[in-house]
Amino acid sequence: MSENVNTEAAAAASQEVIDFSKMDPKFRDEVMEKLQNIDWTQCLACGMCTAGCPYSDIHGNNDPRKFLRKLVLGLREEALKDPFIWNCTVCERCTVECPMGVNFGIITRGMRGQFGIPTPGFMDKVVNEHIASGNQMDVPQDEYFETLEWVEEELREELGDPNYKINVGKKGAEFIFGLNAREIKYYSHELQEILKVFYYAKADYTLGEHRWDCTNLALFSGKNDDFCEIQRPFFEEAVRLGVKKIVVTECGHAYKSTRLFDEKFWDGPKLPILSVLEVYDEWIKNGTIKVDPSKNPEPATVHDPCNLVRKSGVLDANRNVMKAVCADFREMYPNRQYNYCCGAGGGALAVPEAKPMRMQKAKRKIEQIDATGAKVVAIPCHNCMDQFTDMNKEYKKGWKCTHITPLVANALVLPDWAPKKEEE
Repeated sequence: MSENVNTEAAAAASQEVIDFSKMDPKFRDEVMEKLQNIDWTQCLACGMCTAGCPYSDIHGNNDPRKFLRKLVLGLREEALKDPFIWNCTVCERCTVECPMGVNFGIITRGMRGQFGIPTPGFMDKVVNEHIASGNQMDVPQDEYFETLEWVEEELREELGDPNYKINVGKKGAEFIFGLNAREIKYYSHELQEILKVFYYAKADYTLGEHRWDCTNLALFSGKNDDFCEIQRPFFEEAVRLGVKKIVVTECGHAYKSTRLFDEKFWDGPKLPILSVLEVYDEWIKNGTIKVDPSKNPEPATVHDPCNLVRKSGVLDANRNVMKAVCADFREMYPNRQYNYCCGAGGGALAVPEAKPMRMQKAKRKIEQIDATGAKVVAIPCHNCMDQFTDMNKEYKKGWKCTHITPLVANALVLPDWAPKKEEE
């Protein structure tokens, strides 16, 4: 009997009581006005968002339905102080399941940036440095050009072409290639692999001369003034150089930031925006580059970054490329728009104190990967890559984590015209 009483008491204690005296209809109107073009009043309170969120039961304060009800009921104080605002990875897995199409990503991002809520971690620091320097890694321009010179020298030797040049500031190119600043600061070897693929594809490309970084942490902070101040100069660089397209590196949030700015804020000439994975996919299909999947024999799977796949609709390019360059490609389930966030989206990596929470969320992704039996995990996103690196160490998984480009570069079948390196 006492056991039943204790259970009932615990259940009652866990229930949240709504104080109707705190309901403020004006707050509801204020949210609607600031978020613009988002109608969450159609919410049915059915709970499909919470059911669709893979992390709603992993830790506390991560229930989208509860948060939305606070907005609908006008509970200003409870909503603005709710930890959900920053616990949410803004992955929009809940939105996929919503029968009314309420976009939670837009709501959460808007609440973060439009109501003066303090930004945790070092997100604002990176944003401010990006505005000042032109890139999120605060790389001076002379270091940018020095890095490119070094990569150029390495590629001359690797390609056996003493005349090889990296195109920088080339006018009238087919596309400008937007980087993640990490590819200059830390991962220049990966930029080398990208440019190698471009070389064998005879790509008509250019890198930016004055602005070259497509990333934007204000995508996560929700502060639109900062977001535009960061993104606009890259678009202006593309227009100045007279390119026909913008192609973005393997980075989900860089791609999403570029697309979002183009759709919502850019009033200049419109240019098609592609992920480099879409370009690889087309090149493989039309024979621009030839690949041999036997060069990547280990069982491999691919992660679907939320910003690239679910939120931007690039559903198949990554897996098409993986199937072409890997002998044993294995899908995670669920996948495409139904796949699970890595657990570090929405700026969580810029909040050091959130790491324990990230590692809790990682377990769900680990279950997905373990079910495939894959030894190689391809991750076409720098943000997700950091999370996978952390979970790989934390849980001692022993995966080989890689972007897709190195697998493409490794699988390349060199064309007949390729220079032959001299025998040593």
